Amino acid sequence: MIYVFEVIDKTGRNIYLTNERLKHITSPQSLHPYMTNYIEEIKKALINPDIIVPNVYDSTKMNYYYHLKERKQYLLVGVKYLNGKGFIITSFLARKIKKR
Repeated sequence: MIYVFEVIDKTGRNIYLTNERLKHITSPQSLHPYMTNYIEEIKKALINPDIIVPNVYDSTKMNYYYHLKERKQYLLVGVKYLNGKGFIITSFLARKIKKR
C-alpha cells in the first residue's frame, strides 16, 4: 500500500493517508474536492489538534478537529484505528465541533 504521508499524532500513534483515500476525499465526484489544497493542514490537525472526539457511531474511529482561523471553520479529519495503526478515512471543513 502506498502512503501519501504518515505522521505520529498527538497521542503517539502512527496515522497514514493512502492514495486511495486521498482520491476518495478529493475526487470531483466527492462532496469535498476542495480538500486537495489542505494536505498540510490535515497533517497539522493530526499532530496538534484542537480536540479529538470519539466517533458517535463507531468506537474504532476518532474525529480530529483543527481550527482554521482564516476560514472561521474547523478541519475535521476522520481516523479509523486497526491493528494499532490509524488511517484517514475522510476529511472536510465543518462549521462546528460535533460531540457525542
